[in-house]
Amino acid sequence: MVIGGGQAGLSAGHHLLRRGADVIMLDAEDGPGGAWRHRWDSLTMATVNHIADLPDMPQDDVPETESANVAVPAYFAEFERRRSLPIERPVRVTSVRPEDPETGVDSPLRVDSVDGQGRALTPIRTRAIVNATGTWSNPFVPFVPGIGTFRGRMLRTVDYPGAEALSGQRIGIVGGGISATGFLAELSEVATTFWYTRRQPVFREGGFTPEIEGRAAVAMVEERVAQGLAPLSVVSVTGLPWSPALAAADARGALHRRPMFTRIVPEGVIEADGTTTPLDVLLWATGFRAALDHLAPLHLRAPGGGIRMDGSQVAGDPRIHLVGYGPSSSTIGANRAGRAAARRLLRR
Repeated sequence: MVIGGGQAGLSAGHHLLRRGADVIMLDAEDGPGGAWRHRWDSLTMATVNHIADLPDMPQDDVPETESANVAVPAYFAEFERRRSLPIERPVRVTSVRPEDPETGVDSPLRVDSVDGQGRALTPIRTRAIVNATGTWSNPFVPFVPGIGTFRGRMLRTVDYPGAEALSGQRIGIVGGGISATGFLAELSEVATTFWYTRRQPVFREGGFTPEIEGRAAVAMVEERVAQGLAPLSVVSVTGLPWSPALAAADARGALHRRPMFTRIVPEGVIEADGTTTPLDVLLWATGFRAALDHLAPLHLRAPGGGIRMDGSQVAGDPRIHLVGYGPSSSTIGANRAGRAAARRLLRR
């Protein structure tokens, strides 16, 4: 069984089917596209981070002005159609548990799920899971003293309504990744922005390449998950790619980074130097965590806070493969992990 219909899930399903496996694919979304369905309209193909091709199907040329939430789902939908992938949706998996816990990893797995209206579906029995549920449904907001007192608007990356909806406001943007800098580039044209990060961001010239994203960064993240530590993002080890949009934002003074504020108060934030900055909006672009709550009954977490991995497989449990997790969270890594999971499962 493959759980999830984003890039990693499509890759895994394709490679399993090509090798003759009997596959069930479940996806919680209403249609193709995975998390790309929910990206904001102003994220265009010109500004989006690199999207790797799905297996054996290069992307068609699309206008750089087209929204990524249109172009990428259309590409995924065409891949599903050409490969005749057996995806059932919307189906949200609520738990995966062993049918017979006493037999350990030899036990078949029971998968419980609900439909789009939240109605329980008939449990499914499977020998193995390729989990590709990604992170989009699990945004992370760190605790800051006073966070519950803020009288302004609190948003996360998944809530971003576009620059026009926030025009003229005083906005604190928190985070040091690609989403945060993208928001700064947009919002600084129509609003007053304040940028907060825990560490000094590192920018680099040029876009992502297979060498940077697919090898060097993946290897560094892979080392952590092999030890059972929580995975780092790819950007945390590659740095932030410089772009004309960021250069323009820098010229406006928008990339002046402030250290993280120490407290949130009803009218804004208390800066590191003790002064108060009034804000209308706090926008948390502080990353995501892997959406794995449905796997909790399997007790996969290591003491280090992550899941100890052996390639795409959970170390010690050959029934469970995680794709789109840790080193395979980039689009290039997702494709590779889907292929690796299929190969390893069918060697069992």
